Amino acid sequence: EMRKKHNILLVTNDHVATLKKMADNIVTVSAIDRTKVKINGKAGVDRQLALLAMSIGDDYKHTANNSDLQFFLSVELSKNGGILNVVVFAIFVFSLFLLTFWNSQPGSEALLLVAGGIITFLTLNPYFLQLTDWRIFMIEEAEALLHSSRSMNKLLKTCLTLFLFTIVVFVEFACLEAVLSTLTTVEFFFAIMFENVSLLSAMILVGIYTDLPQQPVQILASMPTLFMIFFSTTFSPGAGVNGLKELRYLFSRFYLWCMLPEDMGMEGCPESNTLLYLMLASLLVPFFLVLYKAGIQLNKMLHNEKKKSSRLESMKTLQFAELQLGLFGEKALKNLKQIGSSVGTDELDEFLSRLKESRRHSLTEKDILSYIDSDTDSEEVVESSSEELEDDENV
Repeated sequence: EMRKKHNILLVTNDHVATLKKMADNIVTVSAIDRTKVKINGKAGVDRQLALLAMSIGDDYKHTANNSDLQFFLSVELSKNGGILNVVVFAIFVFSLFLLTFWNSQPGSEALLLVAGGIITFLTLNPYFLQLTDWRIFMIEEAEALLHSSRSMNKLLKTCLTLFLFTIVVFVEFACLEAVLSTLTTVEFFFAIMFENVSLLSAMILVGIYTDLPQQPVQILASMPTLFMIFFSTTFSPGAGVNGLKELRYLFSRFYLWCMLPEDMGMEGCPESNTLLYLMLASLLVPFFLVLYKAGIQLNKMLHNEKKKSSRLESMKTLQFAELQLGLFGEKALKNLKQIGSSVGTDELDEFLSRLKESRRHSLTEKDILSYIDSDTDSEEVVESSSEELEDDENV
């Protein structure tokens, strides 16, 4: 049908035949039936079984080294890494904060904390938003280049992000101390830090340690802030439906308002250990995310264990043993014995000896054919040269 309407031009590579001669094994995959492959001339081999037979148990394991760390730092600390932009923007916005809130009066602590928290969020948010894209690009690059471990890169990125987060929070606390002298204790520094942890940690963990795209990450990362506005009762102390108001004890903002010098009208503030309760409440979001991730990993491990057991059973068959011996020869014997192949050792040795004999026979035939071809080529050269001489004499 195509030939009636089109001119069909077939383009082939002349190096394919040379590569076939160089290769130890040749696997041919059909463009029509992907479930079957041909290995060394043997057709109808199951694709999954062939993939299993390609390995003899020597797993690739990448070990972290200094070059991986240098590569990570060279990328993250460059102009395109994003940290320099955060530093410049932080200097700009906190300078404005000092200029516009200078000489604030006692009693405005809550408003200053809200303003400082918003500025900290807006300073870190651009860097946190690109964590999802960074994770996607990093995974693709690690799989393509095999230059580093994905887990190690994620850990390094988390440490770098937390370091940047700590620096910005410290600048926020220093600016609050500069414009108002009632929030200068160490307790308030840790209270402000853990308050920001409760609101921003979800963006870090969901962005780096999940497989979600950008939009779901932003939605999930905004939930702690939204729930804090709805349930902490700090925006309207004492308001809310009975029962729902009890959820205020789950939010660190509630305990931070209880710590303020001025009475904010908060109901049920603890009489002591307020900072401890604040820290525990701020770690709820990371705790639930880590618990969810651990559950996912456990489920994946159980699923992989089932797949591994079924794969191991298929590797004990005679067909698998023949395939692997045909591909790797004596190297496959150790692997077959380790997996507990159902084929006996004597049968494997006998099959291997027959395989060597057939390969030796095929090599001998190839040598004879190549010798005949070379001899024929030399005769053709002699004949062509004699013909050229006769033509010269005639001329």
